[in-house]
Amino acid sequence: MFLQKIESTKAPKAIGPYSPGVKLGDFVYLSGMLPVDPDTGAMPETIEEQTAQVMKNIQGLLSDQGLELRHIVKTTVFVTDLGEFSKMNEVYASYFDARYPYPARSCVQVAALPKGAKLEIECLVLDTLAYERQMHQGCSGCGGSSGCGSECCEGDCGCSE
Repeated sequence: MFLQKIESTKAPKAIGPYSPGVKLGDFVYLSGMLPVDPDTGAMPETIEEQTAQVMKNIQGLLSDQGLELRHIVKTTVFVTDLGEFSKMNEVYASYFDARYPYPARSCVQVAALPKGAKLEIECLVLDTLAYERQMHQGCSGCGGSSGCGSECCEGDCGCSE
């Protein structure tokens, strides 16, 4: 089968008949992620804390695939109160590296979310790791952890050498 299930101990388990994520070729689709702590099952109360927990859960699912938030192409954010949009947005933005474009995004208000959550975020991710490795064959590396210093990458490689 071409469809690969994605799950992780670093993210909550599915609460129904769905996969936390699936991969087909280079495309990774993450189901709506709730702000549930995968270790305790607890859910924080404020929109800021819930946003942070969702982003950590997304990072957990991605990291097990060798991916990072920079690989996210599109997110859909579901909130129960658009009046809290700016608070959510501030935390959401803090998780993305300014060297890369933010993902495309939609944000909609919904009447309710599972488990009484204030938000849920789903993601479309593109696994570009194979292409990145091909691009960097023969590259001398990034010249430091603060960013790429090599001409072969033009400062935008994202590699961790």
